[in-house]
Amino acid sequence: SSGINAEWPLRPGRRTNVRLPPEVNRILYVRNLPYKITAEEIYDIFGKYGPIRQVRVGVNPETKGTAFVVYEDIFDAKNACDHLSGFNVCNRYLVVLYYQSTKLYQKVDAEKKQAQLDAAKRKYGVEGIAK
Repeated sequence: SSGINAEWPLRPGRRTNVRLPPEVNRILYVRNLPYKITAEEIYDIFGKYGPIRQVRVGVNPETKGTAFVVYEDIFDAKNACDHLSGFNVCNRYLVVLYYQSTKLYQKVDAEKKQAQLDAAKRKYGVEGIAK
């Protein structure tokens, strides 16, 4: 017995002291899927990276070709995102992203715009403008 965990090479990133980037999430947002793909086919593709809690496939005209894949484990989601982005399914290359709520994006955008505004005010020596 070599004392090596046989599961480790198959599922890297299992160390608990690993700090993941803040955008890493158990929920993946998948784009550029073939319109006729089924939830079962998505389970087959994404399930190779770990247990999946839920798959939601877009069905209306705005969401067709997209899906949400929710993993049980954040490391499995990261592994799937790293390996399946650009994966070819029926001559379409998957775009796999971490799900981010639009609220989060709006907050980041607002903070970024405010920082740019503050920098411009400092640069041009403008404190406040009377309305």
